[in-house]
Amino acid sequence: CFSIGDVVAGFRTITTAYYRGAMGILLVYDVTDEQSFNNIRNWMRQIQQHASDNVNKILIGNKCDMLDKKVIETARGQALADEFGIKFFETSAKNNINVEKAFTEIARDVMVRLREQEAKDGG
Repeated sequence: CFSIGDVVAGFRTITTAYYRGAMGILLVYDVTDEQSFNNIRNWMRQIQQHASDNVNKILIGNKCDMLDKKVIETARGQALADEFGIKFFETSAKNNINVEKAFTEIARDVMVRLREQEAKDGG
């Protein structure tokens, strides 16, 4: 079963319940919004506090189609992902750029981790 929960920044009290059962988390910021990017560190702290230690994570810079309004360069997004040791994609939900790829990647990462855990546990 694969379910997706969408949590926005204004609902911090609700989000802790989502973290507990999460197997994979896509951290999404808006490449046209500096504050959105800066909030990723806060989200990572929340994840570290409330999610399982081995939850898979991917950093997503959305709205990559808006080149004229882009304030977060690709290299900054990649550097932050590297700092956290997670994968990075730039996407455009509007133009369907890398959206399926990002979801496929998080699903694959979760499945690989679960299989490895099952093998380790002797299942």
